[in-house]
Formats: sequence, C-alpha cells, structure tokens
Amino acid sequence: MKHSIFIPELKVKQTRHFTEDFKRKRVKELESNLTSIADICRTYDISRTSVYRWIYKFSVMAKKDARQIVEAKSDTKKIQLLEERFKELERALGQKQMMIDIKDKMIEIAEETYDIDIKKKLASKASSGSGTTGKNTDTK
Repeated sequence: MKHSIFIPELKVKQTRHFTEDFKRKRVKELESNLTSIADICRTYDISRTSVYRWIYKFSVMAKKDARQIVEAKSDTKKIQLLEERFKELERALGQKQMMIDIKDKMIEIAEETYDIDIKKKLASKASSGSGTTGKNTDTK
C-alpha cells in the first residue's frame, strides 16, 4: 500500500437541471441577439457545450454554423449590470461606514483631549421638540 503526500482533490460538480422554459428563453435571447453564449455561460455558470445543446434542440434556426454577432440588452445582461451596480453600492457603503468610524474616533479623541462630553451635548441639542416651550398655555 502506497501512501502519498499529495492527495488529489476531486471537484465534484453538482448536477443541475434547468427547466425547458429557462432553456428556451436563453435560446430566444441568443436568436434575438440580446446576449451572447459567453454571457449566458458566465452568468449562470453553465458550460458552452450545454448552451450549444440547447441551441440545437430549441433553436428556430437550428444551424450549427450560424454565428450571431450583434448584442443588445436581455435578462442576462440585466443581471450582469445589476451585479456590477450591487458591487459599486457595496463599495460606496463601505466608504461611508469608514467615514462614520473616523468621525466617531475623532469625537472620542476630542472628548479625551478636552475632557468634555461631546456626544451628550450633541444629543441634547437635537431635541425632538416634544418638550414645553416655557409659555403659559393655561386657560382659566
């Protein structure tokens, strides 16, 4: 029995099943030049072979040598754009959170340096206005 230092890792890819409706929609997008095969493969993590099988099975044109070059927006493109926008918003949120953390740290340092409680003073100034105004509203 041989013992090996290196044990090859087997990547077991789960078999996924897509509905016929899903496949037909992707093929229709391809036929309408709304997306590319590469976009579909990237977005849904599907092999090119699978997409070509769908094309051969569901395509109206059903020509294996046909290539489509024009590209416009589709569901697949929309998903990609939304993912990019999501990443952009996450970055912006991270930057805003860093600014808040920096401001909190500045307040903390100022409080220690000047021996005053800035947070309480700021909280007392931001009154909700539900208190009395000092005027006598008594009607006798």
